[in-house]
Amino acid sequence: MATKDSTAVKPFGWADKIGYAMGDFGNDFTFILASSFMLKFYTDVMGVSAGLVGLLMMLARFVDAFTDTAMGQIVDRSKPTDKGRFIPWMRRFMGPVALASFLLYASWFANMPMAFKIFWMFFTYLLWGSVCYTGVNIPYGSMASAITDNPDERTQLSSWRNIGATLAGTVIGVVLPLVVYYTDANGNTQLSGTKMSIAAAVCSIGAVVCYLLCTSLCTERVKIPTKTEKFSLGALLKQLGSSRALVSIIAAAIVLLLAQLTMQGMNNYIYPNYFNNATGASIASLSGSVLMLILAAFVIPPLSKRFGKKEIAIAGNVVAVIAFGAAFVLHITNMYVYVVFYTLGYFGIAFFNTCVWAMIIDVIDEDNVRRGTRSDGTIYSLYSFARKIGQALSSGLTGALLTMIGYTAETAFDASVLNGIYTISTLIPAIGFALLILILAFWYPLDKRTVDANAAELARRRGE
Repeated sequence: MATKDSTAVKPFGWADKIGYAMGDFGNDFTFILASSFMLKFYTDVMGVSAGLVGLLMMLARFVDAFTDTAMGQIVDRSKPTDKGRFIPWMRRFMGPVALASFLLYASWFANMPMAFKIFWMFFTYLLWGSVCYTGVNIPYGSMASAITDNPDERTQLSSWRNIGATLAGTVIGVVLPLVVYYTDANGNTQLSGTKMSIAAAVCSIGAVVCYLLCTSLCTERVKIPTKTEKFSLGALLKQLGSSRALVSIIAAAIVLLLAQLTMQGMNNYIYPNYFNNATGASIASLSGSVLMLILAAFVIPPLSKRFGKKEIAIAGNVVAVIAFGAAFVLHITNMYVYVVFYTLGYFGIAFFNTCVWAMIIDVIDEDNVRRGTRSDGTIYSLYSFARKIGQALSSGLTGALLTMIGYTAETAFDASVLNGIYTISTLIPAIGFALLILILAFWYPLDKRTVDANAAELARRRGE
């Protein structure tokens, strides 16, 4: 059970919120870069088939089943330092994750044999995602429990985390399409390998700067006892299977990432190819990011406090389903009209995206109430692994569907391929967000009343 240190520490405030936002800003400098551009880079620059890229990204996730769980155990069992339990681990891995991300976009190997390029893609993706990103992301996500034990303040941290992710998404989604594409002699919009490598280097530098700000501004004020009991895989699986909240939020994470990353990743196909205008990707990203920032900072926290995180997440996803479903039926040909529908969809998923990190802490609290002990790092590692599964499935599904419609660098502008790109970009998100509504409404149990009751019970146990 978490206890507060008797030593006076500064109260929760703006430094924690801004610092925590910087943490996900740093995370998504590499995560969004990979989810948005890696498939495009390896199909169009390196010449690897879309299906093979997706397959390799899915296979890499089997490694995460071990590395995420191991990192969660390491974090839970490590002894706190003067800076806390989680911040030191972030500092150890922030340099390696930035370097691994840069190496993933090695355009200088474009003329190497295909076998080498496939090996390089798998090796660097595994190094980045399964080792280095795990090493920084598991302690970062777990740290929210140590920053504050107040449910409303945790919702604020979740909102600010989403703000950080949105800022990274704005930089990558708005700026990169304007600088990494060029128009070839035939008037087609193409991705530049050299510019992509330079962009990856800039994003890696930005990630390190953000991590430094995060670890400097955040304060771990809630002391969480070190786990000492022997690790048991059977006990971990039993814990997972016995928690309806944990299993359902993991399912929700997989479905969310499957739909959202497909939606975002296809921006690098629907705008440069279907609309033949890469600027559209920047416009869509900017409109979605501005809307997300406004919602996360000013709208969603008070709505969450009044109605509950689960409740507003369901309502938002209804909007997303309507927006993408309508876009699929209408088969829009005007780029700016499509951006409007895309922005409406982004508006809908903003509610769940903003609340989800606080919902993980709600799951940890619920587990604490049931079992009497906390497993912040372990539970967060399971959720992080689920997000990676969603990311991998998205890449795998997108790659498989692009292969099914016949997409290659040579057929990228054929009429039948372009119609297939449009279908993937609209129908898959609509189906995914509809499934997410069902999971939250009928499976995930932590409504506002339950969350408030758990918080009150934990406060009683602490003697507050």
